[in-house]
Amino acid sequence: MSVLTVKDVKKEYGTKSGVSSVALAGVSFEVEKGEFVGIMGPSGAGKSTLLNVIATIDTVTQGSIVIGDKNICGIREPALSDFRRNKLGFIFQDYNLLDTLTLRENIALPLIMSKVKPDQIDKQINNVAGSLGIEKLLSKYPCEVSGGQRQRASAARAIVNKPELVLADEPTGALDSKSAGDLLRALQDLNVSQMATILLVTHDAFAASFCQRILFIKDGLLYREITRNGTRKQFYEDIIDVFSQLGGDNRDLR
Repeated sequence: MSVLTVKDVKKEYGTKSGVSSVALAGVSFEVEKGEFVGIMGPSGAGKSTLLNVIATIDTVTQGSIVIGDKNICGIREPALSDFRRNKLGFIFQDYNLLDTLTLRENIALPLIMSKVKPDQIDKQINNVAGSLGIEKLLSKYPCEVSGGQRQRASAARAIVNKPELVLADEPTGALDSKSAGDLLRALQDLNVSQMATILLVTHDAFAASFCQRILFIKDGLLYREITRNGTRKQFYEDIIDVFSQLGGDNRDLR
């Protein structure tokens, strides 16, 4: 079953000189339920723009984006905010946790906004916190835990209400190698155990190697797609090979 269908999506931005800038030139792909898909490309390729239009943060110039059974290009506020809150989960590079709330309270926010019953909120938080290995940290504030633990709390908040699609934007960008590995293994486990559908935008081959499939973007177009068929190490090497063909900077790769 397809969770995400992107069809002939184009995005142009106007400039002060009146000449349009093309960020996406006609991208099409699908993501099935339970897939862990990565999006990679050199700087300026359009991967962040693609994530933004899927996340409903930006709008398309042309084309359609269907999440579940909804074409999000046809939804307007306030229905769009409701859709974003109930159907999408977000993991950002800078955590986006509220410093004045405990990790438990941060994770609970999507459930509270969706008016989930208190006893069910506790059950769902404990379940996802256990899956991510932060169940003993829930009473702590963001400033009292490590960057990796904060990011796992952010991941817990993203998936606690079981969204149709989890969107991760460079989630390991601010983490050291060990914390990044811990987070990626946790996301991989969630993908397997809970059939979480995850779309990960990254420039890092190490992070991308945890995915099942990688879409490479170049000049606003889908350049190539590769699927993991062997070990993660083999997939990592495949990713580096394609990324180097794209003109990516190997210094970005671990």
